[in-house]
Amino acid sequence: MERDTEAVHEAYAFVCLHCGHGWEEEYEIRHTTDLAGHRRSDYFTRGVRVPSPLVRADCPACNRGPIRILRPGRVNSVNTTYLTYLPFYH
Repeated sequence: MERDTEAVHEAYAFVCLHCGHGWEEEYEIRHTTDLAGHRRSDYFTRGVRVPSPLVRADCPACNRGPIRILRPGRVNSVNTTYLTYLPFYH
């Protein structure tokens, strides 16, 4: 049973250092405390529960990585900057 739930919204920008694909995603993060006092955080995107992007992130374009996580709004500047370094990751 849950005692307390607090929801916050966060957005992240991502860039794949393997293929150069960049994207942004918004999350609803539900912080829950159960009756025993244990806390957990559940991440949701468009109403669907997903793994935390801070723990596991795969590139939707190549299903690989590594993935760099940035603050939101950075995808366009990152795409042009990191594309020049991609030969080092192939």
